[in-house]
Amino acid sequence: MRVVVLGGHGNFGARICRALANDPQIVVLAVGRTARGGLNTQLDFDSPDFPARLRALAPSVVIHCAGPFQGQDYRVAGAAIAAGAHYIDLADGREFVAGFKGQVDYAARAAKLLAITGASTLPALSSAVIDSLAARFNRIEEIQISIAPGQRAPRGTATIASVFSYVGRPFKWLSDERWTDAWGWQELRQLRFAGLGRRWAAACDVPDLVLLPGRYPGLKTMEFRAALELGIQHFALWVAAALRRVGIPLPLERWAGPLNRMATWLDIFGSDRGGMLVSLAGTRNNGSRARIEWHLTAEAGHGPEIPCMAAILLTRKLARTEISARGAYPCMGFLKLADFEPEFAKWHISTVVEEGST
Repeated sequence: MRVVVLGGHGNFGARICRALANDPQIVVLAVGRTARGGLNTQLDFDSPDFPARLRALAPSVVIHCAGPFQGQDYRVAGAAIAAGAHYIDLADGREFVAGFKGQVDYAARAAKLLAITGASTLPALSSAVIDSLAARFNRIEEIQISIAPGQRAPRGTATIASVFSYVGRPFKWLSDERWTDAWGWQELRQLRFAGLGRRWAAACDVPDLVLLPGRYPGLKTMEFRAALELGIQHFALWVAAALRRVGIPLPLERWAGPLNRMATWLDIFGSDRGGMLVSLAGTRNNGSRARIEWHLTAEAGHGPEIPCMAAILLTRKLARTEISARGAYPCMGFLKLADFEPEFAKWHISTVVEEGST
């Protein structure tokens, strides 16, 4: 099976290419806007001839890693389907993921192909974790998800730009049964991550905020936060968010590259350990209240492997004809937590579940 990875030289794309290249059933072709290092092919999805050039590569699967996805349309998915290829992306843009099925499903079904968006930490892994814990509840009422990257873990400029896109800007999240405004990189809260300790965490706009309330009926609260390791970075982003909130136009997205390089100056004060927290609260089958927390800890700078795992796992399943679904979907229900566990072991990533009463 021939797999074309768009953005194959980037922070996540290169990892996906490396993993899939070890599979004897898969031939990987890395492509991107510029020829760089070991990049095989130059291909810009903004160019008018992109659909024709992609078709000429004869892909069986196209994996789209070229973010940020905030503000993107669905031209890559459309071009992949027109080329006769299944489509997978690592999108983290809320509007992009939420609107994907409505824009892509008809073409994918007509072509008898599968198109999946959000094949990344959110919502692929997050929903797999929640699905694995859901049987312990009669009703899940609250979901809190947080990601805590290590300061020294590699950061992609596209990822930084996607974060900057909602700093200081309002978005809706579900809180106490009401859709209320949250402000990007505000709503600070201190959280505990097993293996990492306590960190400050701030609100971020992600697809899970709109997808999970539909997946888990009865949900009253759905919030997501990110927790940087160094408090000084949190403070700087909080200040930038506050300035944007009062109307000062800071073009943070344009500064993503330089600010990412500047962030490396602080690496000496941080570590290469990151984590993730999925916290669920609700009622058990016996009527008692419960809170269950799933903690993940990634050592040695391996945290950036996690957003790549869903796309890798899905591609392998397609290569082995283990997925029969056709059409367009967000990446929920296609992978179980058990699918991720061999990948966790490969990268010495540990997980623990803690359960108590609320």
